[in-house]
Order: sequence, then C-alpha cells, then structure tokens
Amino acid sequence: MAKVTFREDLCKGCGLCVEACPKKIVLMSHEKLNARGYHPAQVEEMEKCIGCAFCATMCPDCVITVEK
Repeated sequence: MAKVTFREDLCKGCGLCVEACPKKIVLMSHEKLNARGYHPAQVEEMEKCIGCAFCATMCPDCVITVEK
C-alpha cells in the first residue's frame, strides 16, 4: 500500500493535488488551518491510494511525499 504525507505547515491550499488525483482521495481540509492560514491538503481513505504520485508531481511547493 502507498503512503502519502503532506508537510501541512507549507501547504498553500492551491488544490492542484486534488485535481491531479485519479482516485479523488486527496481533499482540502475544512477543519484545519496551517500557520500560514491555509486549509492544507490531506488524503482520505489512504488504502485506495495507488501510489501514482500525480499529486506530488503537481505540487508547486513540493510538500507531498509518496512512498510505496
């Protein structure tokens, strides 16, 4: 199973990773705000992740790590 981690403190909430995910499991958090005042991205249902790393490739700030 793949594991996706986000450096939530650096996420600017642009949403590019959300659009890039073919499984539609990357979402913007509505409950959390990071230190910069943005809603960071997060993965819901990690078990559905296929490890394609499209989210990490699209991230302009390189805050996403995908491990297989």
